[in-house]
Amino acid sequence: MFAAITGASGHLGANLVRALIDKEWRIKALIHQDTRALDDLGIELVSGNILNEESLKLAFTGVDIVFHLAGRISVVSWDWKEVRAVNIIGVQNVINACSATGVKRLVHVSSFHAHQQEPLNESLDESRPLFNDSTYPPYNYSKAQGESLVREAIAKGLDAIIINPTGMLGPNDFKPSHFGKAIISLAMGQLPALVNAGLNWVDNRDVVNGMIAACERADAGAKYILGGHWASLKDIAYYVNQLSKAKLPRVVLPLWLAKIGAPVATLIDRIQGKDPLFTPIAMMELESNPKISHLKASKELGYQPRQLEQTIADTIDWFRINGYLN
Repeated sequence: MFAAITGASGHLGANLVRALIDKEWRIKALIHQDTRALDDLGIELVSGNILNEESLKLAFTGVDIVFHLAGRISVVSWDWKEVRAVNIIGVQNVINACSATGVKRLVHVSSFHAHQQEPLNESLDESRPLFNDSTYPPYNYSKAQGESLVREAIAKGLDAIIINPTGMLGPNDFKPSHFGKAIISLAMGQLPALVNAGLNWVDNRDVVNGMIAACERADAGAKYILGGHWASLKDIAYYVNQLSKAKLPRVVLPLWLAKIGAPVATLIDRIQGKDPLFTPIAMMELESNPKISHLKASKELGYQPRQLEQTIADTIDWFRINGYLN
């Protein structure tokens, strides 16, 4: 098989490229700037970005499958313009380019955050409506809008499937990701406090396996939530502590208090030139539904996420081997 991948140099993309190489697929990777995750892999690189439809057509010409992974993940409010451009306009450009080049199948990666999270006491599965509040947070709304565009294209005859991962962790995190930075801070004993909240976490490699299985086996229009295990930030810190022996944060803030302090913490990080971790939007994301169901993927694809402890261990090992934990 011959596949084109947008977002190939990102966290999920780095794992997908390696999995497809192992399966002896041919690969074109659409690259914009950072290519560290793809160095020395021997794949075809096409310069461009998803906001340039002509570069997409060049990347998609001749391939069988397009994996659309590129997206703007944001926990700050000041980059809404870029979030909207990448996660909504970019998706429409990908759809247009797939239609123009005769791609056989589009695999679109959305997010479980694209769904309405309430009611929080009921399991969230593929039937849950998409988020439709255009005011806040921008990431959730943009992912929902992008997924809606894919659904409309499916209704018009495009062969596409939709993948909704939960919070992703795992190795091959070159940039690193938002959650990867938190793991590094914990492993180096540099995170001063935790928030009494959690998330459904999944290993990127399991998302990749589920994505490939869906690509190969699912009917057109299929949609799968690929989740893992809910764990609190305190649980994550404990796993990291067992592996790194770094000091655990002494303070665990209740979520309501963290939400009050988040604007100040964000301002301090910006003044110090750091990427903010505990922002008001990040606090809202931690109020997501704890009952994420991947039952459909398990039944239809044989999807089985590995234990979170193993994911944390592999992530710490990868960061250590690659010089992120100095």
